This record gives sequence, C-alpha cells and structure tokens, in this order.
Amino acid sequence: MLSQISRRIPAIRGSHYIPFTPSKWSSSIISRSFKSTSAQLNSSKSKTTAAPVKVIGIDLGTTNSAVAVIEGETPKILEDSEGNRTTPSIVAFTQEGSVLIGNPAKRQSIVNHENTFYATKRLIGRKFDDEEVQKDAKMVPYKIVPFGENGDAGLQTTFPDHELIYSPSQIGGFVLKQMKSIAEASLGCDVRNAVITVPAYFNDSQRQATKTAGELVGLNVARVINEPTAASLAYGLGNKNDGIIAVYDLGGGTFDISILDIEDGVFEA
Repeated sequence: MLSQISRRIPAIRGSHYIPFTPSKWSSSIISRSFKSTSAQLNSSKSKTTAAPVKVIGIDLGTTNSAVAVIEGETPKILEDSEGNRTTPSIVAFTQEGSVLIGNPAKRQSIVNHENTFYATKRLIGRKFDDEEVQKDAKMVPYKIVPFGENGDAGLQTTFPDHELIYSPSQIGGFVLKQMKSIAEASLGCDVRNAVITVPAYFNDSQRQATKTAGELVGLNVARVINEPTAASLAYGLGNKNDGIIAVYDLGGGTFDISILDIEDGVFEA
C-alpha cells in the first residue's frame, strides 16, 4: 500500500521530481454533510445495472483525522484495524526509506523528530514567506523550506543521502490515503469519491491545495465543505428557521468560532 502512495505522491530533490521509495468531529458532523453529494453521484447511475456509489466524508484535521460514511440514514465513523476512530495527522520518514502514517509515526516521533511532520494543515496552500509560516518554522522541529517556483512552503527531510522536499499537500495526501484505506478495509470495496471538510477561513489557494491532496491519492473530491457549515448541516439547522448561528470548533490545533447566516437553506460564513 505504501509503495502505491509513494508512486502517486512524488517528492523533489532540487528542482526535479523523483519517486520516494516506500514504506472531532462527531460522526454526524463529518458524514451527514456529504449525504446530498452521495445522492447526486448515485442519481447519474443506472438503478438496475450499477451499485450505489460510496462517498466517504473525511475530516482532515490539524491534529487528528477521521473518516465516515452514511449507512442507510445513519452516519458511522469508520475504525482502523486497531479499533481507533481517529488517526493522528502525522507522517514520518525513516532512514530505511519507510513512510509511517498515524500512530506508528507518532510513536517514533521523539527519536526521529526532524523527519516527523505534524500540523502541516497549517501550512497547506501558503507561501514560504507567509507570516504564519515563518512563525511556525520557529516552533516545529522539522525544516520548513521554499518549495517549487512559486515560493510555496515545503517540508524537508534531513537524511544526508536522500534529502527530499514535500509540499503540505503531499503530506496531507499520505493522511488522506490512510483514510481511504481505512474506509476500503471497513466497507470491503474500492472508494473513489470523498467530501473533505476545511476551516471556514481557508482561502481559495488552501482549498485547492486540499483538493489536490485528495486527487494525488486517487480520490474524486466531490466537495470541499466548510467545517462550520458541515456542523450546521449535521444538526439539520438548514431545514429549520433561518437565522444567525455561532459554531464553535474546539480542534486539536486551533480553536475557532464561525458565524453563519442561514437563509432559505443557504449558508454564508
């Protein structure tokens, strides 16, 4: 599986791409929000010749990530092989050339901190000279460096014989691939379609970078939904009275509040 990830998510050395050789919300919030997307995808399929299309919902979190699916009318968080409902959003590279994702990456982070990348969602879609990026660069143990011709933020491994640079989208792609694998193992079928939640404050560049992360691992990202909007949809607020709603997101990496103006089922953050 990891070899497939590495083939899809290249790293760069200098200016050339090369393959890298392997290795919070409630279930309602990250699953009911993509129910309509699943219905739309299935509406184009023949009811007599094709099975329903599985659409997963992914919360690509700063600290932890989760994946869910709608079963009938019930949202369900999918567990990994160890029974965990969330996966640390951590990716590590080892001297031997292996890629570790989630808990295995977290467990070895103390002894390999310079090559263990976490909280990279904060960097996605940002330039290297961005004020927030420069602030984070002083606080994390791994190297944040310029990436590509556009001066984006990149993440560099420190192995002398194979220093590689990854974009935050590529690191996010490893986590999304893990979410996809968890879903496929749980559902017993291939999964191609997904809805991913993002913070309301994400700009167009950050949203596109998140979508790119999914596409890198073979996902058709049907929608990128604001996290507060997903929360409101989960609790059916759009089907009730119009009004102004405050949504608190007590995340592992950030604590946000968003104000939603709901009118005729339309959400404006």
